[in-house]
Amino acid sequence: MKTRRIFMSLFGVIICAISVGIFKIAALGVDPFQSLMSGLDKLIPIPFGTLYVIVNLILLTFSLVVDRHNIGIATFINLFLLGYITQFTYEFLQTVIVNPSIWVRLLCLLVAIVIICFGSAFYMTADLGVSTYDAVAIVLAYKWKVGKFQYCRIATDLVCVIAGSIIFLLGGGKVAEIPTIVGLGTIITAFFMGPLIELFNVKIARPFLQAKK
Repeated sequence: MKTRRIFMSLFGVIICAISVGIFKIAALGVDPFQSLMSGLDKLIPIPFGTLYVIVNLILLTFSLVVDRHNIGIATFINLFLLGYITQFTYEFLQTVIVNPSIWVRLLCLLVAIVIICFGSAFYMTADLGVSTYDAVAIVLAYKWKVGKFQYCRIATDLVCVIAGSIIFLLGGGKVAEIPTIVGLGTIITAFFMGPLIELFNVKIARPFLQAKK
């Protein structure tokens, strides 16, 4: 069972990473944490995969100091793989999908949303730790008792969106380009990912975990 959980964590993170690359090709907004990463990517001239590891190591240090309960194998899989797989996916798709029309971008956004929810269902059902970013809201809600989890998550998401936009501008981005990192995709992931993840949990991820060998 532990081997299956590790496989689900690995599979889930890889699928989520691929989806983020597709989100970037769609350029219609990414999830809140990735909007922060997009801003930092614009400002700091190092490969995205390396930048992702550095930022998450900082967040990991916070979790290790404050509350290690949420850290597990999946946390490290996410930390060391997601950024590089996202970078590879995005760079590869740029050679395949050149100057996409708005309809192609919308299709990419739809595909990315479905894929990230599918991957998240496997990653979450495996229950081997959460991402370093997810851990922040958990600490705020359950360790420090700042407020209910959903409100703490909304707060951390808002901080990421606002900070990401500001950093993006500081990195030389234009105001007109902000919807590429904070846009339709950001709104959809904020309000509709939960139900779709739960659907994949019930129909696919949980039955896969519980299936007999």
